Amino acid sequence: MVKTIAQINARIREGKAVVVTAEEIIDIVETEGVKKAAETVDVVTTGTFSPMCSSGAFINFGHAKPRLRATKVWLNDVPCYTGIAAVDLYLGATELVEGDPENKVFPGEFNYGGAHVIQELLAGKRVILRAKSYGTDCYPAKELVKEITLNELPQAWLYNPRNAYQNYVCAVNLSDKTIYTYMGMLKPRMSNATFATSGCLSPLLNDPLFRTIGLGTRIFLGGGIGYVTGAGTQHNPTPNRRENGTPTQPAGAIAVQGDLKRMDAKWVRGVSFLGYGVSLQIGLGVPIPILDEQMAAYCAVKDEEITTGVIDFSHDYPNGVSRVLGEVNYRDLKSGQIVVDGKTVPTSSLSSQPGAREIAVELKEWIQAGKFELTEPIETLPAGE
Repeated sequence: MVKTIAQINARIREGKAVVVTAEEIIDIVETEGVKKAAETVDVVTTGTFSPMCSSGAFINFGHAKPRLRATKVWLNDVPCYTGIAAVDLYLGATELVEGDPENKVFPGEFNYGGAHVIQELLAGKRVILRAKSYGTDCYPAKELVKEITLNELPQAWLYNPRNAYQNYVCAVNLSDKTIYTYMGMLKPRMSNATFATSGCLSPLLNDPLFRTIGLGTRIFLGGGIGYVTGAGTQHNPTPNRRENGTPTQPAGAIAVQGDLKRMDAKWVRGVSFLGYGVSLQIGLGVPIPILDEQMAAYCAVKDEEITTGVIDFSHDYPNGVSRVLGEVNYRDLKSGQIVVDGKTVPTSSLSSQPGAREIAVELKEWIQAGKFELTEPIETLPAGE
């Protein structure tokens, strides 16, 4: 049986759509088989709640009197990019606050940056905007200082060039000293390991060949509705893949956009990595339409059927050395320990597994209530050869 997205949307509007999470469909396929699951289930919801560094916000802060063409802007002393237009800016999530020695990147210290400004705006806090200009005939003002809130801004869009990485590496440290990375603090001599993917709940692992995801796909983004705007930066559709289609290393990625004013600070949080810098933790969920048996089989992938490589972040990663110390699956990663080269190593996740599950459930409830319909992608993501 083959279904279309239009048919599934009709069932959503009628209140008849069968919607389950990526965890729930595993049991359905095991008990009823792929064929029956494909006939019964209409949509599978996914979720991830993880730091995603390639994120930020496009903001229009409105014209002042007299008018100003901003060439430099700071929000709470965090520099913004202004090479766009008079009062438009882009606030990068990983940009650090300027001029405060307490917030420079040193081991043992936390940092403040663009991600925290975005979270504070969402939380309704007032943020100090400073702008400078060289002045022109049509934009004579040379300086502006004012407090802003999210509600006062004409427009604020979360626009993230690379989110929801399709699988990621497991990080360890083979050196004799503690190191501080975007994968967290890694203890010497492979004394801990960190990972950053929600496994069977992860959006792009449930549609590994991007049959239903692409430009225009409607998603859960930051507690509101967002859209996929295309392939994310570093999108790599042709890495090594298992028979079930899942990659064994970082692969696909999506660029996404959504109205920041309609999001929830619960699902958009600034995070600081000790001794490294700042990132933005994003809640993101993608609905996967079950068009046929292949899609049902993809969505029924288990944690033990998804693997990733263990990478040394003390020497190999920073020097671009392509060496995999071992391959581990997400069942073991989530269990709290893995075995690498005969050594038992404790694990921890940068992604919130409970958060990912909650997002999948919330998106499921939106669809069941008729508040969220699926979209046909204008163009699917490049899937490689």
